[in-house]
Amino acid sequence: MVSCCAALIMTLAGLLAATPGAHATGQPGIRDAAFQAAQAMTAAARAAGGTVVASYTFDEGRTTQIADESGNGHTLRLIAGNGGTVRAVPHRSGQALRFPAKCQTTSNCPQAALQTASSAALNPGTRPISFGASVLLARSQTSRGQNIVQKGYSSTSSQWKLQIDGTAGLPSCVLHGAGTATKIARSSVSVADGSWHTVECRRTATALTVLVDGAVRGNRAISAKLSLSNTRPLSIGGKGAYADNDQFHGIIDDVWVRVG
Repeated sequence: MVSCCAALIMTLAGLLAATPGAHATGQPGIRDAAFQAAQAMTAAARAAGGTVVASYTFDEGRTTQIADESGNGHTLRLIAGNGGTVRAVPHRSGQALRFPAKCQTTSNCPQAALQTASSAALNPGTRPISFGASVLLARSQTSRGQNIVQKGYSSTSSQWKLQIDGTAGLPSCVLHGAGTATKIARSSVSVADGSWHTVECRRTATALTVLVDGAVRGNRAISAKLSLSNTRPLSIGGKGAYADNDQFHGIIDDVWVRVG
């Protein structure tokens, strides 16, 4: 369900698209003000329904043992391979996390992801779920596929996931229930332009929707019986620390998950 704030969010998103500025560099301007206002409205819309079960602003600058600011104890830990790591970088008045750069080889590439312990609180079953983040990704950083946030694997269990698809840099939302076909709602617009964007997935009883900067950019009908429940961790920035982990190569901030 699109909240009562959607019209204002979409207006602000239009201002973002039409107004040049130095948003990516953090310089002040109309674009920055509009982006921050859009974020505030998106936060208000999130608060209007359901329960925030996990939230991470990364403002403490930690790269390991990152506290869950929702108060639910879903602490993030760094999982790394081949020297991969995440690095705190300034974003607005706080911090964001930069993930490993795009690898120029086909082997021994750095991998890094942030993971929680598995928790039933992050399994919505057939209930509504929404999840999102702020991301910065350049076109030169795109790849076949990059994960922003997910829980579960489609090959072994159920899954919900927000990802960036292909060299075009199109966000998509993925749901996979055990024994059912994978459902994907793909954005019609790219976020791989070197500027910050908010991206969000919303699952209602019969629809899966992807939003970019508060505006609906794609949707897909789903079954009300599609159930999402697994014993896998919540994972940010990649599936894990191994080859073909769908590594995210840009910067991530303000990750959140809401159920109900």
